[in-house]
Amino acid sequence: MSTREHLPKRWRGIALLGLTLAGLAGVAAAHAETRLPTHEDDFVLKDFRFQSGAVLAELRLHYTTLGSPKRGADGRVNNAVLVLHGTGGDGHQFLRSQFADELFGPGQLLDINKYFVILPDGIGHGKSSKPSDGAHARFPAYGYADMVAAQYALLTQGLNVDHLRLLMGTSMGCMQGFVWGETYPLFMEALMPLACLPVQIAGRNRMWRRMAIDAIENDPAWIGGDYKTEPVAALRTVSDLLSLAGSAPLYLQSTLPTRAAADARVEEYTRTELDTLDANDFLFQVRASEDYDPSARLGDIRARVLWLNSADDFVNPPELGIAEVQAKRLPHGRFVLIPTSAQTRGHATHTWAIVWKAELAALLAESASAASSQ
Repeated sequence: MSTREHLPKRWRGIALLGLTLAGLAGVAAAHAETRLPTHEDDFVLKDFRFQSGAVLAELRLHYTTLGSPKRGADGRVNNAVLVLHGTGGDGHQFLRSQFADELFGPGQLLDINKYFVILPDGIGHGKSSKPSDGAHARFPAYGYADMVAAQYALLTQGLNVDHLRLLMGTSMGCMQGFVWGETYPLFMEALMPLACLPVQIAGRNRMWRRMAIDAIENDPAWIGGDYKTEPVAALRTVSDLLSLAGSAPLYLQSTLPTRAAADARVEEYTRTELDTLDANDFLFQVRASEDYDPSARLGDIRARVLWLNSADDFVNPPELGIAEVQAKRLPHGRFVLIPTSAQTRGHATHTWAIVWKAELAALLAESASAASSQ
């Protein structure tokens, strides 16, 4: 394990799909972070082999933790909670007030005096190894299977965690949660995926992603990934697509009730995104989803699953009816659709814990009861 500090090319202030709406609704409020004690470090995997066969001599995974691990009578860690971020995000997004101040404080559901909370930066994200570190377009292509394999290595080799009390994931982390549940079915007691569908990304969801990819690759300033300055025209298109993917109509209509207010917020959001986006990093992040389709193995998941989507989610619209069908294939799971309200934030509802923490309480109780009866 390395204790060296690695600074990213840019500090990414907004998780692209996880907190896009926070950028539209007001940056300052979304950036307020908890004052709870945290620990950060890097774990380096030597000669990491990707699914493609490519090998990276050193794969760095950055992570943040809160609390301390505890072991039960059987010798296994019994209080670890892994929380996985969305596309373009990092572990730090879960330290923002709308998440951490609702869950991690004294007496709260994931009180860090009781739980060991682990917030990794996925491959290609945050302070973990990524294209913008220097390899640019020559960085190994990675998929969700690679990201999950690296997270498993971080837990088992880097942190000596051999069991999870709970795995939560938002957006991309939600999808990775289903991959985790199938790949390591006995590793966790409870699984809480938020804001995704356990099927191949297709339809409108794939279309906007493909549009973003094409915008970058067709911008002459991209130069095949070897640009010296960012391809700004492409990133403006990416920013526009992200703003739509993260939008929540009811909330935005109430907070931006005039044309002038809406136009001003778009300008503010675009400026922020152009300061934080890296074209190669984003390209790799979006393409990582191309190996994703857990639908065939949902029956392998043994954890108690509480899967939540919100009704105003552009990325996972409820009218598709996919969730209700796929949820029936989970041996110990259920799906909950959060109705649109003044509290929901579209796709970004997953990081506003006040909306769904009652469901988390139910999952923790159900999974504890199931574990004690075995």
